[in-house]
Amino acid sequence: MLRKKEGFTGERAIVLPEKVVKRITESPVNELLYITDIGYYPKAAFHYRQRKSGAAQHILIYCVSGKGWCKLKDRSFLIQPNEFLVIPEKMPHTYGADQQDPWTIYWVHFRGSSSGVLAETLLQRVMDAGNNITSNDQRTGLFNKMYANLEHGYGKHTSGYASILLWHFLGSFLYDDRFSDNLKLPETDVVNTAIQFMRDQLKSKITLEDICKKVCVSVSHFSLLFKQKTGYSPIEYLIHLKIQKACQLLQFSTLRIHEIARETGIEDPYYFSRLFTNTMGISPRNYRLSRSSPGTHSGTL
Repeated sequence: MLRKKEGFTGERAIVLPEKVVKRITESPVNELLYITDIGYYPKAAFHYRQRKSGAAQHILIYCVSGKGWCKLKDRSFLIQPNEFLVIPEKMPHTYGADQQDPWTIYWVHFRGSSSGVLAETLLQRVMDAGNNITSNDQRTGLFNKMYANLEHGYGKHTSGYASILLWHFLGSFLYDDRFSDNLKLPETDVVNTAIQFMRDQLKSKITLEDICKKVCVSVSHFSLLFKQKTGYSPIEYLIHLKIQKACQLLQFSTLRIHEIARETGIEDPYYFSRLFTNTMGISPRNYRLSRSSPGTHSGTL
């Protein structure tokens, strides 16, 4: 079987010289996360790579058409359109294009002090939830911006901006549901449906049972789904939404505190104050003062 490591019609690739990489990492912005190699291979027939000792960088491969495969650790992956794979540094691997329908891929090699955690988290996402993502032109747009910046050289501005774009690019894979939030969310996503219901009912006193009735899921199953996706229980999340709304009203309205409590569905203003203080670490009154007093740093532009 014919195998090729590189050289495809229409390919694009940039490999940063090691001296440039060393200089890039002297910048605090770049040191956290930076690109070492980046490229695009269209219809990469006979594409093949084997690294018995792994690569010196983390690798992300994003397939937009055709098919490919990868052997990683003790698992084999078929990679199809709108699927991706991350290979952490030094991890032995082999990958290649499908013989009948070779893949078209965007790929990037990256390093940095934060890169290991990102690579491992992305790989864990693949292991736990699969590697399928929503098709989104914004993602390839981010790639093209990174590539275009590095095409213009390796100055502080170009390399720095490419590094910041890389955070967003990798985040689009790790948090695909949020990156694609501008698209219509699936009606079957009970967690997103529940959160929207909570937001619509902030002025009401709703219970966990009310939320479960809305999404037609049992309390126990819904609580598990919600915690897995958000990291919080449904009621904790609802409290955060109520306090978020209260913060906005304290800063941008002249409503009294007991009126703000009612606007967030809490009739007892004393309970509201305790809840607000426990969540924000400051009382509602002092929160309002800190956002309005001249010369006081509020942390908000």
